[in-house]
Amino acid sequence: MPWDPAQYLKFADHRLRPAIDLLNRVGLESPEVVYDLGAGTGNVTELLAERWPKARAIGVDSSPEMLERAERVPNLEWQRADIGTWRPDRPAELIFSNAALHWLEGHAELFTGLMSALAPGGVLAVQMPRNFDAVSHTSISEAARGGPWRSTLEPLLRPAPVEPPPFYVRILSPLTSSLDVWETEYIQVLKGDNPVKEWTKGTWLRPLLDALNEPERSEFESAYAKLVEKAYPKEGDRTTLFPFKRMFIVARKR
Repeated sequence: MPWDPAQYLKFADHRLRPAIDLLNRVGLESPEVVYDLGAGTGNVTELLAERWPKARAIGVDSSPEMLERAERVPNLEWQRADIGTWRPDRPAELIFSNAALHWLEGHAELFTGLMSALAPGGVLAVQMPRNFDAVSHTSISEAARGGPWRSTLEPLLRPAPVEPPPFYVRILSPLTSSLDVWETEYIQVLKGDNPVKEWTKGTWLRPLLDALNEPERSEFESAYAKLVEKAYPKEGDRTTLFPFKRMFIVARKR
C-alpha cells in the first residue's frame, strides 16, 4: 500500500520508543553490517548507525514514499525490496526490525527464513505490535461492517497477524543459542483531537481509507472516529491515554 510518511510521523516519539527498548537488549559488540528491515523513514536506521558507528547501516523497505523520506539521512545505505522475501547478500550479523513484520503473513516460514540468513552468533531483533484486540483496532472492523461501504471493506479486514509469544518461542528455540521474548504495554499519553484515530490512520486504518472514494471515505473515517473517541475519552488535561501492547524478540543463532 502507499504510505504517508507525514501521517506516520505524527507520533514519531511514541513509535520510536519501542525500537530504543529493543536496541538496548541487543548484545553485539562490533558488527560490520547491520540491517534495518522495514526501515520506513529511516529513524531506526539512524539509531543503529549511532550504536555501531563503524558498521554499514542498511535500511530495507518496499515503500518508495518512505525511502524518499529516509534518503535525507547521509552516510546510510538504502535498499528497496519486498521485506517478506528479502535476504542479505551474505550471512548477516544483525537483522533488526521494528514494527514491520506484522504486515506479513506466514510467520513460521518468515522467521525461520530470517534466522537462516544470519551468520552463526548473529542476532534477529524484532518488535511487533500486539494490540489487535484493543478497541482501537476492533473498531475498524465494526465501522467497516456498519455502513454502505461494507462490501468494499470487509474483504480487506485481516485477522490478528501476530501470534502469542509461545508460538515464536517454539519455532525459534531449536535455532538459537539464546532467546528472549517479552511483551510491554505502553501507556501512551497522546495530544490532539481524537489522536487514536490519527494514530491508526497512519497504519492499520490506511488500506481501508485508500479503498474508498469520497464521500464514503470521509463518512467511514467519521464513523470510526466516533467509536474510538467514545472508547478513549479525554483526560482532565485534554490528553488521551492509549495503552498499546508490543512484543519483542531477541534471538541469537546457534
